[in-house]
Amino acid sequence: MKAVKAFKYRIYPNKGQEQKLLWTLEQCRFLYNCAEQRIRAYKSQGVSIGYHEQAVSLPEVKKALPELKQIHSQVLQDTLKRLDKAYSAFC
Repeated sequence: MKAVKAFKYRIYPNKGQEQKLLWTLEQCRFLYNCAEQRIRAYKSQGVSIGYHEQAVSLPEVKKALPELKQIHSQVLQDTLKRLDKAYSAFC
């Protein structure tokens, strides 16, 4: 088995960077909570929504919530992947 190397880096952001990081984290938290449309869809229609369906709808979400346009799309996709992983672990 091949050994996996891991690195840990400590960052020291200035006040402006810290504010931006906290703002981005808050937006990702909001997206994570809003993406729980899976629960409503399953309870009301018996339809299962996965990562792909939600990732495809991200451009529409960005139109509805313009502040998300300031966050790189891969960060938002990663938020949805973490949600999908949480749901997969639960089931």
